[in-house]
Amino acid sequence: MFDIVGKRFWFFLISAVVILAGIISLATFGLKAGIEFSSGSMMTVGFEQGVDQGELKKELASSGYVNVLIQRIGGGDFLIRLPELSGKAKTELEAELVARFGTFEVKEFDAVSPMVAAETARNAAIAVAVAAIGILLYITWAFRRMPNPFRYGACAIIALIHDALVALGAFSILGGILGWEINLMFITGILAVIGYSVNNTVVVFDRIRENLTKDTKSDFEMVVNNSLVETLSRSLNTSLTTLLVVLALLFFVGASIQNFAVVLLIGIIAGTFSSLCIAPPLLVVWKKSEWGRFIGRRSPPTT
Repeated sequence: MFDIVGKRFWFFLISAVVILAGIISLATFGLKAGIEFSSGSMMTVGFEQGVDQGELKKELASSGYVNVLIQRIGGGDFLIRLPELSGKAKTELEAELVARFGTFEVKEFDAVSPMVAAETARNAAIAVAVAAIGILLYITWAFRRMPNPFRYGACAIIALIHDALVALGAFSILGGILGWEINLMFITGILAVIGYSVNNTVVVFDRIRENLTKDTKSDFEMVVNNSLVETLSRSLNTSLTTLLVVLALLFFVGASIQNFAVVLLIGIIAGTFSSLCIAPPLLVVWKKSEWGRFIGRRSPPTT
């Protein structure tokens, strides 16, 4: 039998290393906010003739748009991130691009003011916070007949924070290397990951509850490990099939949902790990009062 719980501190160490790398990246690169969060204009353009990305960047710089983000997307089109453009500035820019590169089509244009960007960021933060509080209350209520039901909810939230930190760290690295930005699709992906991850965690917790009800005399660590092993194949199979769907979305739908698909990809992997190797073992750590081992000393177990 797999001794997952017995190796809990190794799993905690792996998570700590991954999260630390993300925190270092966040401190170094930060997160590149999309126009939904930082204001600005975003336009998708398609040129009739081939255009080099470097030449396009030079032309925009000569027009006074130095700090722009240009990304080549499917079909030879370009996604251009600019400061907020007025109607007149947009018309002038289009005329300059036509004069330099010939006819092109503006396939999509979005502009967000600083006020709307600030409100969007605030609402996104509220949405994530409300989701976390709701999950904590629901799991605590669902396991109300168990001893210390709050622990189940708290461990689930810790696992969700773990998944969110992994996703944020990964996008910070992608932003620093590839210039990726976070947008509303990123927040949508984070919320989807929260729902997916907590579902896996609750399945494991529910099996722990069933086994504790059947066998009240066995050691708690053994019951948790047995429950993990019993649900292991179900969790892995569900994650694998979901990953296949997400990969299909990423490869065949393309840039329009890139952030959403990549967040799901990272979140499903991190969520599967946390629901099996973080949340249930934390119950054992809490039960045995082993929090001191995180700082190099062991507290005596409690009953």
